[in-house]
Amino acid sequence: MSDLGMSDPDLTDSGMSDPAISDPATSDPGTSDAAIRVLVCDDQALVRTGFVTIFNAQPDITVVGEAGDGRAAVELAERLRPDVVVMDVRMPLMDGIQATTRLAGAGATEPVKVLVVTTFNVDEYVYRALRAGASGFLLKDASPRQLIAAIRTVARGDALLAPEVTRQLIGRYAARIRPAKSEAGALRQLTPRERDVLRLVAAGMSNSEIAAALVVGSETVKTYVSRILAKLGLRDRVQAVVYAYRTGLVHPGDDPS
Repeated sequence: MSDLGMSDPDLTDSGMSDPAISDPATSDPGTSDAAIRVLVCDDQALVRTGFVTIFNAQPDITVVGEAGDGRAAVELAERLRPDVVVMDVRMPLMDGIQATTRLAGAGATEPVKVLVVTTFNVDEYVYRALRAGASGFLLKDASPRQLIAAIRTVARGDALLAPEVTRQLIGRYAARIRPAKSEAGALRQLTPRERDVLRLVAAGMSNSEIAAALVVGSETVKTYVSRILAKLGLRDRVQAVVYAYRTGLVHPGDDPS
């Protein structure tokens, strides 16, 4: 694929060798120290350029680097400590799943928030990313507005799991998540209503959809989700989905209604 005249390095620091990426220290006042620092990782230069253009146009987001393969992504993320890593799945040298595991998995000493962006034509990779510690998933056909919202969501510590992604993952791979009886006891900590909410989260429903199903406000659902995560010691909504299946609270083919 043409690189549109870019140097197309596998490893690029913001402001060092690629003029398409702004240096936070010299950018406009909108990109202050509080700006969300993003590392873009994709093996296609045109895709990276598109992401960089979209992100750097926002006053609260700045791209600090680019990586064209998974190994470079890990190296840059460990050195630059971005707030969010936008990770492609298929990349050379080390794929995005391995890179996500290194950066956000259970063995990561200083976990980094990873937003996996995928074409979703390789569902197995997305399933593995779910287990690798990714904080969110987004399809590559998402609009710029959705992409920007996803960055902000993940940066503030919330998980982003698009309902359509969740539903397709559950349909294809939930049966592979074996229930763990040792974890099921923790469900007793949840109230009946919290269990209802967890079931609906695991079904891939958004907060607004859950609110409509339970006839409560969206803020109430958000409070329930926060309580569930705290009680079960889960990091985010993504882990909650896996947990619900591992404990047998929900099963493939269950009707959430």
